[in-house]
Amino acid sequence: MSLIKNVGTIGGLTAISRVFGFARDMLLARALGAGLVGDAFQLAFTLPNTFRRLFAEGAFSVAFVPMYSRALHGHDGEPGSEARAERFAGDVLSVFLWVLLGFSALCMVFMGGIVWLLAHEYAKVPGKFELAVLLSRITFPYLFLISVVAMLSGLLNARSRFGPGAVAPVLLNLVLIGAILVGRHLRGASGDDHVVGYALAAGVSLAGVAQLLYLAWETRRAGVRLKVQMPRFTPEVKRLGLLILPATFGAGIYQISQLVDTFFATSLPQGSLTLLKMADRLNQMPLGIVGIALGTAILPMLSRHIHTGEAKEAQRLQSNAFEIATLLTLPAAAALAVCAGAFCTAFFVGGKFKPEDGAVMAQIVVALVAGLPAYVIVKILNPGFFAREDTRTPVWTALISLVFNLTLNVFVVRQYGIVGLAAATACSASLNCLLLYAILHKRGWFRFTAQLAGKIARQLLATMAMAAVLWWLTPQLAAYYSGSWIQRSWSLALIVFAGIAVFFAVAFAVGAIDRSVLAQLRRRRPARTEADDEILEVE
Repeated sequence: MSLIKNVGTIGGLTAISRVFGFARDMLLARALGAGLVGDAFQLAFTLPNTFRRLFAEGAFSVAFVPMYSRALHGHDGEPGSEARAERFAGDVLSVFLWVLLGFSALCMVFMGGIVWLLAHEYAKVPGKFELAVLLSRITFPYLFLISVVAMLSGLLNARSRFGPGAVAPVLLNLVLIGAILVGRHLRGASGDDHVVGYALAAGVSLAGVAQLLYLAWETRRAGVRLKVQMPRFTPEVKRLGLLILPATFGAGIYQISQLVDTFFATSLPQGSLTLLKMADRLNQMPLGIVGIALGTAILPMLSRHIHTGEAKEAQRLQSNAFEIATLLTLPAAAALAVCAGAFCTAFFVGGKFKPEDGAVMAQIVVALVAGLPAYVIVKILNPGFFAREDTRTPVWTALISLVFNLTLNVFVVRQYGIVGLAAATACSASLNCLLLYAILHKRGWFRFTAQLAGKIARQLLATMAMAAVLWWLTPQLAAYYSGSWIQRSWSLALIVFAGIAVFFAVAFAVGAIDRSVLAQLRRRRPARTEADDEILEVE
């Protein structure tokens, strides 16, 4: 399938998930605000989510997908087959389940120590540390469930079935929205926010069950039959394990940085962790839709080209992905930075979430989105290593970036607080991006061409034009961002549509968007051929 079609499928479904996630956080802000229970739940939700992104969706997926694709499609003249691929996946699942169960059980037993390492300052607030430990134990089974979901998603991705894995997060957000509504109902007139916290924590684990059942059903629909048996450490399973260990670090710099941020945020005034996570929701909208979609789509396609010796196709694929990434993330980052105050006020302020909370959150958003292009581009560059089963090189770039992040945090958090922490994360992600590209370029695996640079320069010109219009327009509507829901809706809609219109009008005028691409996308052909399924040129 074409890169654009795959990214459109994943990105479109991820966008739906992000919309529901946004609704979830809007309800959560109004239900709990930036207070004790809100901080405790954010920490409890961060732990399984971070491990899930680090191990399951990060290290495991980038190591598993190329190996499964090779077993399915063949490699270096060695034929692939359904039977071989299913046998490999079954062996991995049989070992993976026991590892997950053991890891989850240990973490739940020692959850008090884990929470203390990340948030020992919570112990200074009566009841906050104990609540964080309890909620974390309730949410942690989600790690086991969603890790199996990630494996099944990777299996389907290798078969170019990207939809189910992108739909699964929608289930999480729907269940959590339901949990917030149930918790608010049970809280009633008592006003005890703990009830909402318990409902949310239980909802996280229930959502994991729903996601696993859905992916298991989709896997069977795809004709894949996995057998769970006694664990066998076959040579393929051992090789996967060796690839996962360095990939855990290399693919997870963003997640590791989030744990570092969590540690520093819990030492700041109460509500800081909640504000950071809420601000990251705005940052995650384009990151999830564009970055995850591109990274997920490019890995199996890049693996195929590399394994069949098509170096030019691999270069073209990465160039196409890079151009798509910057076309979408540069204007998104600029718009979020200029309109951060408007978005935070209109979407989140209300109920227990105060205007002063929204003002601080807006500053955090500006700091975070400074690194948005880098977050997304890392998702494109990493597969250049993983598709070649080189998971060690990103370890060194990630280590350098993480040390850089820690050093910055030590100096800026004390002076600039939560905003300085967010800015340090953006800087470290940018450093990681530059290091990864430099190594790919040196090895001749990916080159930044003059043609690609010209396209990005034109994109920047369109982005600056859009930012100038938004800079003028946003203050004109300031009175409506805290008004009724109708006033909030139309004022934000005006900002969004104005930004989109200006950006794409200028982008077309200066040649940042290739008209031939749209012509190919609109072209209707009576029958599909193998050539139709190749990558769509955007050069």
